[in-house]
Amino acid sequence: MKVALLQHTPDPEMTVALAARLCYSPVDIDELKQKLSGADIQSFLDKIMSLGHQSVLEHASFTFGIEGISRVTSHQLVRHRVASYSQQSQRYVSHKERFAAVVPPTIAGRPEVLARFEAQLHALHQAYAEMVEAGIPAEDARYLLPNATETKILVTMNARELLHFFAVRCCERAQWEIRGMALEMLKLAKAVAPTIFRDAGPGCLSGHCPEGTMTCGKAAEVREYFRNM
Repeated sequence: MKVALLQHTPDPEMTVALAARLCYSPVDIDELKQKLSGADIQSFLDKIMSLGHQSVLEHASFTFGIEGISRVTSHQLVRHRVASYSQQSQRYVSHKERFAAVVPPTIAGRPEVLARFEAQLHALHQAYAEMVEAGIPAEDARYLLPNATETKILVTMNARELLHFFAVRCCERAQWEIRGMALEMLKLAKAVAPTIFRDAGPGCLSGHCPEGTMTCGKAAEVREYFRNM
């Protein structure tokens, strides 16, 4: 898996702080911008985050390039609807060589199961290639391809949606692959907007575990991990 932060709003924390201050100030935007210092930005961000005034976070956006994830994970990712996606097409990009596939650790760690898994992938690719060779359109042959098939995707989310995404997908109970992806995205987002994403992560970081009886039971360890991220 490869996750990269390709683009983001220039100076996202300045943008969000400016939006927040605008809500409570009678002066014009140029004057507001000139008066905002680093200390002001920190103060305003702390205030809006504590008050839950998160609509201003929507002015900062982040675009990630993600490669080497499975279709299992991309299907989960696009359920987050307040976002924009562009995904590699299986209709127009055919697999002349054997398609790359993600192997779950539980399978990779058991040689006898892994051998069976790999054999099935090989058989599926062989059938796929034979269909394409016989003139079946790639868009129809792709019906054979498994959820393990690797894909590439660009995703753009605003800061408010990212906070929600991290709360859901950084949780220990999230599926392992999308959790790994979310953690990489969080590290990259924190590097450019440390105050906005300072407390980002699963719901148990700021209170009781929202999973209720389905809790992982490791809240203390989880909080320690995110404090040191």
